[in-house]
Amino acid sequence: MQIAYWIVAGLLALVYLYSGGVKILRSREKLRPMMGWVDATPVAVIKTIGVLEVLGAAGLILPPLTGVAPALAIAAAIGLILVQVGGIALHLSRGEGRQIGFNIVLLALAGVAVWLATSLL
Repeated sequence: MQIAYWIVAGLLALVYLYSGGVKILRSREKLRPMMGWVDATPVAVIKTIGVLEVLGAAGLILPPLTGVAPALAIAAAIGLILVQVGGIALHLSRGEGRQIGFNIVLLALAGVAVWLATSLL
């Protein structure tokens, strides 16, 4: 179970570190080609989503790795589920139903991470 957790958590952490880092570091103009929704979203919200994604990635890896409060990995995975629920809702509200496939995969992986993280307690 622990090996499976580290595989899932590692994949999620890589995706969210990249995605969150891009949202934090790039301007709206540079994000626009990748993320059409940024035009209708305040910059502060985009940056906040990026910070939440980076913190979620860190929460999946650091607590179990250090052994300090490993239950935070469960909280981080639940937080990433909520990020994806918000992303799916945003895409659906914009009529972009075809673009939610990756969101659903990330949502499912975060759900698996919650389940696997219980073995760390």
